[in-house]
Amino acid sequence: MTIASLIKAFDALMAFRDAVRRVKGSEPSDTSALSQTSTAGAGFAGQLEARLTSVVVAALKEAFDRDHARLELERAQLEEQRRRAEDAMRLELRRQAADREIGRLRLLAGTALVGWLASVLVLGLRLGDASLAGRLTLGLGWLMLLASLAAAFSAQGRLTTYVTDEHAAFEPGRGASLPLWLLVTGLALSAVSLLVG
Repeated sequence: MTIASLIKAFDALMAFRDAVRRVKGSEPSDTSALSQTSTAGAGFAGQLEARLTSVVVAALKEAFDRDHARLELERAQLEEQRRRAEDAMRLELRRQAADREIGRLRLLAGTALVGWLASVLVLGLRLGDASLAGRLTLGLGWLMLLASLAAAFSAQGRLTTYVTDEHAAFEPGRGASLPLWLLVTGLALSAVSLLVG
């Protein structure tokens, strides 16, 4: 039963009440028998009217309560959807940050590998002619390049945990600093070994 049908029923009830009053008002009041019948009819109509009014009021109250409960349920559902959307957005931002960081770490790992291979191929051929200081510097450079490669792979593993575990603490950007400095140091030592050797 909708509110519109309840309002129509209430309007019909009020029209019925007005019709009963009009009929009561047009009756002659000079005979006592008619006045007693009229009074009895008015009492019955008043009771009927009061009962119908209370039924309509109760129905309206029930409809309003039902609408209020439905609105509360819809509000709770909207709040839950908003919370889910915020969680999804936060996870997506974490994933995007981790993807950027993994790309940066892969670039550093590739650069360290290429730098190590190039120094082995180019400078390794001259290793027999190099002095002891040149050999130590080149060996230390190779060690730094390989450490940079290992640090990049280790940071990628930590990033995987960061993406899968919502409570894992990892700041994107910090993971690339150690492999970067090891790479720069390794390349610098490899270059210095040319000068020393």
